[in-house]
Amino acid sequence: MADPGGQADVTRLLDAWQRGDDTALERLLPLVYDELRRVARARLRSERPGHTLQPTALVHEAYLRLIRGGATPRNREHLFAMAARLMRQILVDHARRRASRKRGGPDTAVTLDTRIAAPGMPITDILALDEALTGLTALDPRLCQVVELKFFAGLNIDETARVLGVSPATVERDWTVSKAWLHQRLTSPTP
Repeated sequence: MADPGGQADVTRLLDAWQRGDDTALERLLPLVYDELRRVARARLRSERPGHTLQPTALVHEAYLRLIRGGATPRNREHLFAMAARLMRQILVDHARRRASRKRGGPDTAVTLDTRIAAPGMPITDILALDEALTGLTALDPRLCQVVELKFFAGLNIDETARVLGVSPATVERDWTVSKAWLHQRLTSPTP
């Protein structure tokens, strides 16, 4: 049977990389690069107009952090989970640098799409989203992982379930709870 997404090749190359074959990483990147750029473009579409970070730069920075980080992904889904977390960190770091340059000015804005936000949800910023995700992690780490995998990595329900080692029904429930919790947290007035 054919492997349309290159899952077997990606896993084989990740195994080789883990065993110390540095050339495996060079062969891996072309297999996942287009999909990582698609994920990066989707995330950056949610950013404010005129955002200075480009999809290619986001993918390259995530790739550099991945190879320097020391952790080796087990399979394609795990690779995209790690990339999602790294892209989130990069966007947050970028927003913090921008906010610090403005010396108290408004933070970088991001519009949450309907996969997380209800229609009509006001624009929020990436720093508020990061803070909310940190709160969600304190509540239930898996809920935050579901958001990262679906929102930042663009994985579907089945892929997310495989990464987390749970059933697709569990991911669907977690996704529903996460969206509701984040919507409430991001739309409630701050005390």
